Amino acid sequence: MKDLSPEGYYLDARKLGIKEYNRCVSRGENGYLPSLEGILKNTDIVSEVDLGIVEIPLKQIIGTYSHLRSLSLAKNFMPLLSEDTEFGGKWINLCKAHLNEGIKHSIKIYEYLNWYYVQEGNKRVSVLKYFDAYSITGTVTRFIPKKDKNDYDICLYYEFLKFNKITNLFSIYFSKIENFGKLLKMLDKYNPKRSAVDTKYRHFDIYVYKAFSSIYNSLCDSKLPLTTGDAFLEYAKIYGIPDYLDEKSTIPKVKELITELEHKSYYSGMSVQTVPIEKPSSTTSSVISALTSLVLPKKKKLKAAFAYARTIDSSGWTYAHEIGRQYVSKLLEDQVETNFIENVPENTSGAYQVLRDLVRQGNNVIFTTSPIFNKATLKCAMDYPNIRFFNCSEYQPYVHVGNYFGRTYEPRFLTGIIAGSMTKTNILGYVATTPDPEVVSSINAFTLGAKMVNPYVKVKVSWTNEWNSDMKNTNAAKELIDAGSDIISNQAVLTPHPVTYQYGVYSMLSSIDLSTGLPDKYLAAPIWNWGIFYEKILKSILNDTLKTIHDMYGNQYQMLNFWWGIASGVLDIYYSKEHVPKATQKLVDVMRKMIIESVLYPFTGPINDSKGMLRFDKDAIATHEQILAMDWFVEDVES
Repeated sequence: MKDLSPEGYYLDARKLGIKEYNRCVSRGENGYLPSLEGILKNTDIVSEVDLGIVEIPLKQIIGTYSHLRSLSLAKNFMPLLSEDTEFGGKWINLCKAHLNEGIKHSIKIYEYLNWYYVQEGNKRVSVLKYFDAYSITGTVTRFIPKKDKNDYDICLYYEFLKFNKITNLFSIYFSKIENFGKLLKMLDKYNPKRSAVDTKYRHFDIYVYKAFSSIYNSLCDSKLPLTTGDAFLEYAKIYGIPDYLDEKSTIPKVKELITELEHKSYYSGMSVQTVPIEKPSSTTSSVISALTSLVLPKKKKLKAAFAYARTIDSSGWTYAHEIGRQYVSKLLEDQVETNFIENVPENTSGAYQVLRDLVRQGNNVIFTTSPIFNKATLKCAMDYPNIRFFNCSEYQPYVHVGNYFGRTYEPRFLTGIIAGSMTKTNILGYVATTPDPEVVSSINAFTLGAKMVNPYVKVKVSWTNEWNSDMKNTNAAKELIDAGSDIISNQAVLTPHPVTYQYGVYSMLSSIDLSTGLPDKYLAAPIWNWGIFYEKILKSILNDTLKTIHDMYGNQYQMLNFWWGIASGVLDIYYSKEHVPKATQKLVDVMRKMIIESVLYPFTGPINDSKGMLRFDKDAIATHEQILAMDWFVEDVES
């Protein structure tokens, strides 16, 4: 802020007003402040509520009540009239009062859809907005419109009214209806240890949200299609809500958060790597992004850490990743040094502490091998943007964290062929974790494979809503058996099997002895070759292929998702040569080869969803983006 006289401040404010007015007019917009009189002409107001004196964030004051008063001010609330007018003189006197003792008198104002329109006090608002003040007190009258379920803005406002009634907060607003409930749920659990104010909601507003708002708005230059409330909710999902927000430690976190928000808002920009790139292209540019800014001294090994949720001995999933780590450690022993940690806490705060320790131990690359670590990985990656983090989970579009997973729907399609050909009851069971796109697409592919050989088959799904719970898996399987399923996909392996030792497989496609409710024969399972995955990712880092991927898109950040299929060798299918009929084996082998050679695509139309709607026309092939966003079930899936 320039050091000027009150008259000088007015002249400077007027320049800003004229500039804003001309900018609006050049775009064919009204350059004056909006007036509530005009807005309410064709609006059905069902109630006027006196809210008393309220502290109003100045950024939410956007107009005046009457049209005549609006003509003195540009759309940014800066003055348009010359300094020798009555308006100019009063503005200058208010400026003097603000500089000497502060503006103490409250204003009269109307609130409509959480925006505020001044009835008395527009010059006070103008002065405070010029000096970038945060808020002003005002006597508020709220206009409540008639509820209209077809008007999203009004539905959003009614959700705000519920939130406001509980919290008495006026400063926070969202662009999505469900976000009010999400923050309220967080605030229900929020209990600051010490506070100088009367309620936890007011404490949150003064000592957390106000500070975040100031930081966020000072750093966010782009016009994101988000409210500050939306941005804070994303911050709170990662970091939680502190008792007090420390500006120094929060600024770098918000900077990294803005990078994520920009890409979610503006860029389709997620690079889905469906085929491994072995060598960097000689024709690409040499721009280095933050994700690929790792520079190692000559002859120094790349240091890679692997974080496991369970122990190697107790978890087939962990064991499978450990086989992969050992493979890549031996293969790249001259270039890469690996280490691992077991039993990483499955809560975000505990996992974050472990990951932070791995960073401090000098690891350049960190693989977190379970979806339950997704949030902790993102939090740590945003705190340490020069370390490369990869999380083993289905599609998650983050700038700071690369995701790696297999196209599991391919082997699931093949196991569906086996299940469909061998079922006697025509009822197949599927134990599933959570209905995210990876799981949904796998269930759908399994069903399509089964129906290809058996049009009478039905697939019943039982949800565990847990990634790794033996008890819930057992209960889900029992539910499916009780429903008549004689073959179950994702049935826990109860007895030792050679494939579990080789690949770490912990669940299979199993036939069920309906008299005992126990697995009768283990028939098939998708198998992971995590070593090939880790080899390709680490080689990509060593030979700068990751930089090449970024360079394909220019100098912008890209969200990297390594999503490779059977053709890459990172996953495949096991089936029992003893229990699967020879003819079915032959069909599966042919179909597997066709998938590898890109002749067969499991999601080829016509495909109807479970409600009978046509999702893909005849011969239409689902795109990778459509599969990664799949949130519907195919015909004959009962979930």
